Amino acid sequence: MSRITVIGGTGYAGSAIVAEAASRGHDVTSLSRSLPTEPVAGVNYVQGDATDEAALSSVVSGADVVVGALAPRGPLDAGTFREVYRTTARLADAAGARLFLVGGFSSLRPAPGAPRFVEDLTHAPAEFHDEIRAGAALVIEDLPATPATLDWVFVSPAANFGSYVPGERLGKYRVGEDIAVQPEGGGAISGPDYALGVVDLIEEGKYHRAHVNLAH
Repeated sequence: MSRITVIGGTGYAGSAIVAEAASRGHDVTSLSRSLPTEPVAGVNYVQGDATDEAALSSVVSGADVVVGALAPRGPLDAGTFREVYRTTARLADAAGARLFLVGGFSSLRPAPGAPRFVEDLTHAPAEFHDEIRAGAALVIEDLPATPATLDWVFVSPAANFGSYVPGERLGKYRVGEDIAVQPEGGGAISGPDYALGVVDLIEEGKYHRAHVNLAH
């Protein structure tokens, strides 16, 4: 079993990943600003701020896998969000931990060689453009610039993913790389099935320095 640290482990994606990993017997630590009202048995919940490098370092040190499940909104503006993940990547590399980041749909492409969805955001309300671009910048700019010693996987869900469309656990999903599994309409995936896929990716160890898409 692996020692897995989830940054943002009480949010929508993070809490699902924490629950899935813990159910399989992994040693799970969650870092978040607030503690959960319904903690998962056996999980080590640490209350702290991801912008605090000391707090990040304390939970990354000793981990085999670090999962980043933060969102570029609220206390984390787009610039701070990217900086937190740059720090997380540096700490994970120093610790020899694999890094998995919860991504966004817009960083995907509709077809091989086609522009990424993020290059045309006319479909999205303007107030979301900065956070969409910040999320996509992680896999377009930031992660490829990390040292080759850092083993990372950026995991984009289908377009319809989040607390506003929770869906149901089907116990299945489809995997693509940087091409959307369901480009027309973006498809969907529930939180539990996204978490199922992420923990499968962690356990299987098939992808390295790669962009992966999960969808129903």
